[in-house]
Amino acid sequence: MALILGIESSCDETAVAVIDGSAKTLADRIVAQRIASQDEAHRPYGGVVPEIAARAHADVIAPMVAATLADAGLTLDDMDAIAATAGPGLIGGVMVGLVTGKALAMASGKPLIGINHLEGHALSPRLADPTLAYPYCLLLVSGGHCQILEVIGLGQYRRLATTIDDALGEAFDKTAKVLGLGYPGGPAVERLAREGNPRAVPLPRPLVGSGEPHFSFAGLKSAVLRARDSGQYAPADLAASFQQAAIDCVIDRTRGALAACAPNMTALVVAGGVAANAALRGALEALAGEAGLPLVAPPVKLCTDNAAMIGWAGAERFATGQSDPLDLPARPRWPLDDSAAPVRGAGVKA
Repeated sequence: MALILGIESSCDETAVAVIDGSAKTLADRIVAQRIASQDEAHRPYGGVVPEIAARAHADVIAPMVAATLADAGLTLDDMDAIAATAGPGLIGGVMVGLVTGKALAMASGKPLIGINHLEGHALSPRLADPTLAYPYCLLLVSGGHCQILEVIGLGQYRRLATTIDDALGEAFDKTAKVLGLGYPGGPAVERLAREGNPRAVPLPRPLVGSGEPHFSFAGLKSAVLRARDSGQYAPADLAASFQQAAIDCVIDRTRGALAACAPNMTALVVAGGVAANAALRGALEALAGEAGLPLVAPPVKLCTDNAAMIGWAGAERFATGQSDPLDLPARPRWPLDDSAAPVRGAGVKA
């Protein structure tokens, strides 16, 4: 394994990192990393505006590459490969990062490795924990994705569940908007929930106990809106009750997925932006204990979108001799398990 320049631009963070794939600890593996947040640009709109995001990526990505290499005390010639997110995500942003990666690869003569953003999340626990071995059961929860997969090996994924409507992070963000908490919404809901009673508001648990393997959060989100409009409940109680209902749904689905997994799983793993939620982590730790498995979660700084996970996925692929042509397309949708059966609703997003 070798030195990899990682580039991430699939949503509203522009990120660049240098990864040492041969290092044995997280501190040594991330040689340098920079992340430029777009929160202030999107805050007035209460969510990510794709055109604003793409322009912001284009404005900062070249100086960020130069600054990250300078932080590492290295040059482009020192890199062994360039890894860039090639999808899924907001296509304008994906194109900015991927074209930058292609240009750097062409200029330096280094291999290009196009990374599935979801694979970056899926492998981020292995970046943080060198002892995590394949296969493991992964709960991937973020603003755009909510699914459970068996991670059998590099590039080998079996989807066990996905969302038929909203992703969990999307439900958190929209609940924050309903409660007037601003953007980004997930952390704001979690903070307010600490002050409330999680049993104060009678909210539904969509599909819990149904035997359905997939997720649904649209009805829960609508129930929060109706409860707010009733005027009967304090905002903190609404936030706490929503968070608890969402966690109950996740635990029910994950318990079913663990039962469907092959018996040789090494761990229950959680990744993605919502994996930073402490209450969710606590509930998953208890569930993992029931299953006789450790819970593995990356540090909070590696849960949200970042380039270290892209560089690490590139390092794992580079170690097996993989690379991609310079005409690799950017993809707005790119499932990890492209053989998974379609599901009802909007499950095609997965």
